[in-house]
Amino acid sequence: MTGKFFAKRCYKALLEVPAGKVTTYREIAHFLGTRAYRAVGNAMNKNPCAPVVPCHRVVKSDGLVGGYAGGVAQKIKLLKDEGIQVRNGRVVDFQEKLYTFKRK
Repeated sequence: MTGKFFAKRCYKALLEVPAGKVTTYREIAHFLGTRAYRAVGNAMNKNPCAPVVPCHRVVKSDGLVGGYAGGVAQKIKLLKDEGIQVRNGRVVDFQEKLYTFKRK
């Protein structure tokens, strides 16, 4: 599987995550049938269509915001614009805001 093909699968999955929700690198990886969490992170970092493909909605499994190619402050702003509160670098009410994919 090439990096570009994997990244496209990540972006396609990410398009399912609605505004007002977040998902995790792990959640995307599991949905794609892999444990390549870092590869998901790399794909998000190289997303050529941000914020249309909303990689700002992908956070760490513990609710920490994590990195963003446009800067963490920009990621937090985009999340807040969608109604997601961030306090001390962590999504408030993380479990409530977490989008989990329907497994096929």
